[in-house]
Amino acid sequence: MTAKTSTPPATVQDAGHVGGEAVVDVGPVAHGGHCVARHEGRVIFVRHALPGEKVRVRLTDAEDKAKFWRADTVDVLEASPDRVEHFWRPADSLRSWQHSHPPVGGAEFGHIHLPRQRRLKAEVLAEQLRRLAGLELSTEVEAAGADADGGEAAHDGGAGLGWRTRASFSVTPGGKLGMHAHRSGHIVPVRDMPLATDAINALRLWDLDLQGVDRVEVAAPANGSRPLVLLAPAPETKPKRLAAIAAQLPGDVSVASFDPATGDVTQLKGRTWVQETAVGHEYRVTGAGFWQIHRDAPGTLVGAVTEFLQGGGFLHPGAVVADLYAGAGLFTAVLADAVGETGSVLSVEGSPGTSRDARKNLHGAPQVEIVQGRVERILRQKPRNFDALILDPPRAGAGKAVVNQLVAAGPRAIAYVSCDPASFARDVGYFRQSGWQLSGLRAFDIYPHTHHLETVALLTPAP
Repeated sequence: MTAKTSTPPATVQDAGHVGGEAVVDVGPVAHGGHCVARHEGRVIFVRHALPGEKVRVRLTDAEDKAKFWRADTVDVLEASPDRVEHFWRPADSLRSWQHSHPPVGGAEFGHIHLPRQRRLKAEVLAEQLRRLAGLELSTEVEAAGADADGGEAAHDGGAGLGWRTRASFSVTPGGKLGMHAHRSGHIVPVRDMPLATDAINALRLWDLDLQGVDRVEVAAPANGSRPLVLLAPAPETKPKRLAAIAAQLPGDVSVASFDPATGDVTQLKGRTWVQETAVGHEYRVTGAGFWQIHRDAPGTLVGAVTEFLQGGGFLHPGAVVADLYAGAGLFTAVLADAVGETGSVLSVEGSPGTSRDARKNLHGAPQVEIVQGRVERILRQKPRNFDALILDPPRAGAGKAVVNQLVAAGPRAIAYVSCDPASFARDVGYFRQSGWQLSGLRAFDIYPHTHHLETVALLTPAP
């Protein structure tokens, strides 16, 4: 892509103040969706740029005493050959700042050729493992749902679009659907969501009058079952107003109100849950309960986990295993199949609502014990001689205390599923300090056009 220079390359305009501008040479990619640049000795984390580019940036965080500043790219003076035109106007930093407002978050890599996105993510993973775990290791970032030859999933066509089965929106003061800019209270109206599936876009939520609502969550399962729209009401909003919004949606769409603080869900129309399908099982997921958002993620991740555990002889009929941070039971169901009725599966989830879903989803598997509570507490209460554990913690990772407890439990292997390379690398470092080793690693592009990636690792005691 040829850079379009709209202004002469001046050096500094009010640099040091939010809204000020500077011209910088862009350095390496860093964790968090930005690249590193420097200006007069100050580190600036720049979004919407590529390593090797020269760009003009607008400062978005620039306190005098801060260790670093943050900035958005507003003009490209020397473009990378991997720069492409952004596929989505509200997320395009160059276009947005031309209209004097920041871009929405959620597609911060949309200006980068998709193969280069994956190489950048691989660089971030390698850097985090080197810095936090003391490992010199690199791995390819694979497409989610890739075919046997490594090609893109059939629905994707190589564009990295149409994969989100779940989406979260804000609402403008005028009652229109919108999304927040990165690290900002500014809400940008949107009239499409190219990363979302056709089923989500077909709801045309941007045509609704959403006055009285602060947030909208929507789930449209990839199996084509009934979508669910969740409305988080603003303070003092009356039930009658929520009912009026629900009436604007088609009859085959479920609508519920929810409290983001407690997770409580109240039916407005239809049901308060969605029916997901993955790896030969049906899963009920209530409200905003956790489920992988990429349509191909469940099968991709389950495949990687079972390949590691079964290939190493850790998962077999009669095995004793556990699924920690189990959610609605995606991995639990597959573990139950693998160990059979002669084995046992301990499934642990902290969220009460999601744990109730797991009970419903696994009620026909007598070898499964569903327990709701904190992982560290449950492991103390129910010590077992585990053959293998699956560890799928939230973005913050497991942490040192849980890692030490897992090591003390003495399993033969742990399959660690992570959505954050920094917390994953930190935890791998804790395992290594306890005498364990990273015996296998795969990385997947579960979130195209964002900086996020998913890793699946096999951890075993060192010989």
